[in-house]
Amino acid sequence: MKSIPKCIYHSRELACKSPYGAVPAGQNVVFSTYPKRERGTEHITLWVEEDGCEPQAYPMRWYGLAGARDRYSTTFTPDHPGLYWYYFTLDTADGPRYCARGYGGRGEIIDALGDKYQLTVYDPHYQPPRWFGEGISYNIFPDRFCRDGAPVQPEGEGVAPRVLHENWDDIPAYQPDENGEILNNDFFGGTLRGVIQKLDYLESLRVTTIYFNPIFQAYSNHRYDTGDYKTIDPMLGTEEDFRELCREAAGRGMRVVLDGVFNHTGFDSRYFNGAGRYHSVGAHQSQDSPWYRWYDFQKWPDQYGSWWGIYTLPQVREMDESYQDYIFGAADSVVRHWLRLGASGWRLDVADELPDEFIRRLNAAAKQEKPDALIIGEVWEDASNKISYSERRTYFQGGELDSVMNYPLRDAIIAFLNGGTAEHFAETMECIRENYPRDVFYNLMNVIGTHDTARALTLLGVSEQEWKMDRESRAHYTLPLERLENARRKLRLAAVIQFTMPGSPTIYYGDEAGRQGFEDPFNRRTYPWGAEDRELLAFYRRLCTLRADSDTLARGELRFVESEGALLHYERMSDHAHLHILVNRGHNAVPVRVDAVYAVDMLSNSEFDQADSQGVHITVPPETAYILRCFGTP
Repeated sequence: MKSIPKCIYHSRELACKSPYGAVPAGQNVVFSTYPKRERGTEHITLWVEEDGCEPQAYPMRWYGLAGARDRYSTTFTPDHPGLYWYYFTLDTADGPRYCARGYGGRGEIIDALGDKYQLTVYDPHYQPPRWFGEGISYNIFPDRFCRDGAPVQPEGEGVAPRVLHENWDDIPAYQPDENGEILNNDFFGGTLRGVIQKLDYLESLRVTTIYFNPIFQAYSNHRYDTGDYKTIDPMLGTEEDFRELCREAAGRGMRVVLDGVFNHTGFDSRYFNGAGRYHSVGAHQSQDSPWYRWYDFQKWPDQYGSWWGIYTLPQVREMDESYQDYIFGAADSVVRHWLRLGASGWRLDVADELPDEFIRRLNAAAKQEKPDALIIGEVWEDASNKISYSERRTYFQGGELDSVMNYPLRDAIIAFLNGGTAEHFAETMECIRENYPRDVFYNLMNVIGTHDTARALTLLGVSEQEWKMDRESRAHYTLPLERLENARRKLRLAAVIQFTMPGSPTIYYGDEAGRQGFEDPFNRRTYPWGAEDRELLAFYRRLCTLRADSDTLARGELRFVESEGALLHYERMSDHAHLHILVNRGHNAVPVRVDAVYAVDMLSNSEFDQADSQGVHITVPPETAYILRCFGTP
């Protein structure tokens, strides 16, 4: 029998719940509880309710003693995917009691029903593609990564005049115009051919997936206000440039993932045509427009639903049949077209604002076009139980999302390195691991920085007071040398965690080169070619090599050890290797014991052999991380 829990129930211990975490439909799930014998428990009942339904009772049988505890067990078999919640009731000598979820998955005996446990049940026939999570990703903001020449004012249908930066190192425009608007129409001229020129650089980082922020024609430099889904923005290049990029990338073992902005279009777009720059008749111009019914007009033409009330981003009616046909249904629809030209997947912008059925149909169309196509969702919270607009989402129950952006990991890393506890970090990750299907957990986009967040170095280096600086001061701010050194040390620790957790470590362009910056647009400055932080870049290259060469880091099991305070300690295990990751964010050295007779730090090649019958004894210096490959059993 498995080890006896130290509490009545612990959802993460196999002695209490088997198998661990999320389960496929049709899988028998064995639940066992262990009340202390002194409580005089007579009956225990497991209650399971599918989301929004009445709870069903499953009486638990007594199976004998387990030390000083009784053992009660029962089996529940979910017959279809869904989100289920469960708890236990007990008849004790002191009267009826509840066992509900406490901190860390431990069961608590209480007088009234508290937090219920979650059980995610998914479709066993749906398998997300594994190629993404097993590799390293690189996130490119297209206008700011690399250009192959001085920017030239683009021409063509629908193209608005643009403010061009001759100087690659300029600060992006950040002041509002006379109407109080920040137009985001200044461009630095990054191109697809510029990316092609830097494929050797990406290869040196062992990148296997290039994820692009939007590349389609749009008014703004961020291009989240799509003007034409079927046209590459003329400043970026041509469709043939995209084909060549995908071919060249594939020759280096890299895939390309595109950003799909399907919740809204641009005001200045072929479909809405609010500025009248396109030859087509847009929805803003005529109710006879072929795209009129895509939009939610309260009063045509100027009152319509828009993303977060921003008039330049008119929302679409995603369930409109003609819209779905255009985006993914037709043979040459947007999703299919770019997959056919070489893309390998799509990241769905604001996925929590897209209907589940829309995502499900889009996924099916993508898989029909390319069976191993990847669909990633932008979700900032625990995506397994996300509620959006009062609707529970079904992302992971099968056929919707293959992955999401792992913002919970990013937030936990920043919080830990800025003074939080290792316990909190471990609990955050264990909740995600418990709630997500394993194939999804190992397929997550593990980010530290994105185009929506301040740069990692800045987050790890600025003081609380400096966040209160005015916009002008933030635009020109760089960390003073002593603070920069501290932030660089923290970023190295952050990268170690990012690269050793399951999922695809995803580098936001320039983070590896020491780029700083507060919020948008300061987090979107150009890559500092020729002015990289060489020491930091070398560290990232070392990490990338370790991650790319390690089956254990790509697919191995994860187990948190006794992490507390400033020391984070977890293991990655496989048939090939046993790794211990030790991250000490504190200012004092911490003694640690690992179960081995010999260990080597894969970052520095330092060797540790001070072993006894308890294992190898190591002292982790302040602000230091080790990735230990361990050998032997004490």
